[in-house]
Amino acid sequence: MLADNGLNVCKIKVVGVGGGGSNAVNRMIEMNIKSAEFAVVNTDKQALMLSKADPMDRYVIGESLTKGLGAGSDPDVGERAAEESKDVIEEIVDGVDLLFIAAGMGGGTGTGAAPVIARVAKEKGCITVAVVTKPFSFEGRKREENSKKGIANLTKYVDTIVIIPNDKLLEALPNDTSMLDALKYADDNLRQGICGIADLISTPAMINLDFADVRTIIQGQGLAHMGVGRAKGENRVVEAVRKAVSSPLLETTIEGARGIILNVTGGRDLSIGQIYEAAHLVQGVIDDAANIIFGANIRDDYQEEIEITVIATGFVPKEEETEASSLRKNFLNLINTQEEEKTEESVVRPERTERPPQRPAQNVYGGRIPSGRDIRYEIEDDFINSASEEEKPA
Repeated sequence: MLADNGLNVCKIKVVGVGGGGSNAVNRMIEMNIKSAEFAVVNTDKQALMLSKADPMDRYVIGESLTKGLGAGSDPDVGERAAEESKDVIEEIVDGVDLLFIAAGMGGGTGTGAAPVIARVAKEKGCITVAVVTKPFSFEGRKREENSKKGIANLTKYVDTIVIIPNDKLLEALPNDTSMLDALKYADDNLRQGICGIADLISTPAMINLDFADVRTIIQGQGLAHMGVGRAKGENRVVEAVRKAVSSPLLETTIEGARGIILNVTGGRDLSIGQIYEAAHLVQGVIDDAANIIFGANIRDDYQEEIEITVIATGFVPKEEETEASSLRKNFLNLINTQEEEKTEESVVRPERTERPPQRPAQNVYGGRIPSGRDIRYEIEDDFINSASEEEKPA
């Protein structure tokens, strides 16, 4: 896409499909997100009227099939509705470089229509990321089966997919949390994942990331992890990394990933040591040969605060896991327990003497970040051995 000033800019669009996807879009619009365009798609005309999207960006599909009354929780109806309105979908994705599809899996419209939208987007040459939720287990086996089929169909056409199981809300939130607040929390996590990528591309930074960088990591990679961690205080680097690499609502962590985007945002007090520490922690968990794309940004409103954004792809299949995977799991557990300990000794800091020769990690900016193997040598005596002597983290 060509901007008014003659520069090429990336066109990013978020499409909310069905009720769940529309709710996520509403949340992003409420947060005044400027880095992407928004559209909502539904078979239920009445539900579309409640959307906060611009009326011109609300699309009813399959109207002759459903009469605008919804898909009745039937994914086949959702799919047929999308096929009937393929010309509308082509209009939505036309000229888009990076498309996010937000949908709830298990019902009718989101489950059935989202894969059709992804297929049309692929035909149009869009890089496509799906961010979807799985139903609560108490919603029954039928919705669970619909969800599995919908995710399988969607995965055929998207470049990457991020899956948020609603049951994770029961683990992440107190039991007395209202249902409304719980769903808002899920929507906000979905928003963070989408906006985390969109903002990286569209926001000028000290060390900039662009669309080509993001495409390198997410194109054709399947399952993805997107995490954003923000923290204040003395131990903010460890806490922010912990939140980013182990999001409470995702089934994934970054462990063993072979493609990583790592972005560090802080105030004017952000130090090179903090950047190094963040990279050091992330490097200890991912694959030794991971392709790392690194960015950094300074914001005046982040005084004594840091935000870590991690996008991870290229996970090793279970059957290919090695002994190194166990060591990475140990290190990931250590990261997750350091914030709880709140002691100076809990912060992993790079050793500067008597370490084996280093093999450079792949980094498109050419900056030296220690490889995962280096980090494991450094922490082995202090952490891995002691973990075998003391009570290991749960």
